[in-house]
Amino acid sequence: MAIVLVPGPLDQAKANIVVASVGDNLEILASRKVKLVADQLLDEAAKLTYDLVVLPGGLGGAQAFAKSDKLVNLLKKQAESNKPYGAICASPALVLGPHGLLNGKKATAYPAMCDKLSDQSHIHNRVVVDGNLITSRGPGTSMEFALGTVEKFFGRPKALELAKALLVVRQ
Repeated sequence: MAIVLVPGPLDQAKANIVVASVGDNLEILASRKVKLVADQLLDEAAKLTYDLVVLPGGLGGAQAFAKSDKLVNLLKKQAESNKPYGAICASPALVLGPHGLLNGKKATAYPAMCDKLSDQSHIHNRVVVDGNLITSRGPGTSMEFALGTVEKFFGRPKALELAKALLVVRQ
């Protein structure tokens, strides 16, 4: 399973993205049989620091992420350093929540997972940004999630520029 994976807009904003595999192999077979190739294994990636760490969703991926002590420690270091971290789909509920990374934070997740969130006041929002935490609901909200991340790092004008270029909003 892969981490530090952020959809297109961050790449188009010229962010340097690293995709890391939690498993023993750079080749990853995602839940819908999509093949991905990571840049490096988590063992190597965890030696560095990041401006942002993001977890994709999917039930199998989220379950694998939750079991990875190395990944959980990377996320905790990120939060303790007041650096942004985020998750989408099942990952907020299955990874961040159980490891204390949602404590005192508002978040959202895939609808079937929202009952696992301790604060359910924002679960119907498509994207929730609470301080350095960015969460989103699922595949249909991934573009908004990515644009929210671009806005966090590059500002609202850049996010709007990309939203227009990607036809997310009308020009």
